[in-house]
Amino acid sequence: MPELPDVVVYIEALKPRVVGARLEGFTLVSPFVLRSVDPPIDSIRGRIVGDVCRVGKRIVLAFDPSPGSPDADGLFLVLHLMIAGRLRWRETPDSKPRVAPKLILATFEFPAGTLLFTEAGSKKRASMQLVRGREAVAALDPGGIEPLDATLEEFSDALRRENHTLKRALTDPHLLSGIGNAYSDEILHAARMPPLKLTRSLSEAEIETLFHATRDTLTMWIERLRQQSSGGFPEKVTAFREDMAVHGRFRQPCPVCRSPVQRIVYADNECNYCARCQTGGRLLADRSLSRLLRDDWPRSIDG
Repeated sequence: MPELPDVVVYIEALKPRVVGARLEGFTLVSPFVLRSVDPPIDSIRGRIVGDVCRVGKRIVLAFDPSPGSPDADGLFLVLHLMIAGRLRWRETPDSKPRVAPKLILATFEFPAGTLLFTEAGSKKRASMQLVRGREAVAALDPGGIEPLDATLEEFSDALRRENHTLKRALTDPHLLSGIGNAYSDEILHAARMPPLKLTRSLSEAEIETLFHATRDTLTMWIERLRQQSSGGFPEKVTAFREDMAVHGRFRQPCPVCRSPVQRIVYADNECNYCARCQTGGRLLADRSLSRLLRDDWPRSIDG
């Protein structure tokens, strides 16, 4: 799922292409992606995009109100990419990226090019909503603080609001905005903290360490993704990047200590960590593997 760094770079690429531009054409290719009825989706056709912003992991296109329309506060198109949703940009119909038609959910035609909303896979989780006014947009916000704008005190208060594991707290959109499975793994590795440590057991020093690791990791990845897109439109948006420290790198060497990266699999997600760097060498019990191995489940990385 695209997370805060990916969404920030998407928005930075969209702004010079669509802000101030009129939406000349719109095609809803897959009706299931639209999760709203009123206002009608066709009402954005011919409107000018006034801004593009982020609400958590959602991308919001703000359309200026039309003269004489009942939408005095404007219309807001909210795109939630979920796991497999992506945005693509074509300057001309035959330009890259060439996308399989079955992946296209919707197209938005602007003077400078066409924005494609796509989704790979069959689960169809990506969504699009059209709402009236900023209050309706705010109602879609889970309410987590912005990790790059929050003070240390605000960060501490959010983490300690409930007693969760660090992994769950970092990925809870009601506590912290925009962080998901991938970057939470990277943050915890940078902080050298175990993913299953409970938030209310953290010392003030540990909170501060995690605060700086969160800011540094997200900022670093925003800069990396900017450099990779080189002023163009981001095309390689993925949760698994070769230069990540631990996320998606099960059994590969930790870049710090060279020990094999470990993982815990749960539901549709997994948590990746370095036992030597983060848990003092102790292996965290993976529910499926530990049930299979039982008494043979190793307790430490050294066996």
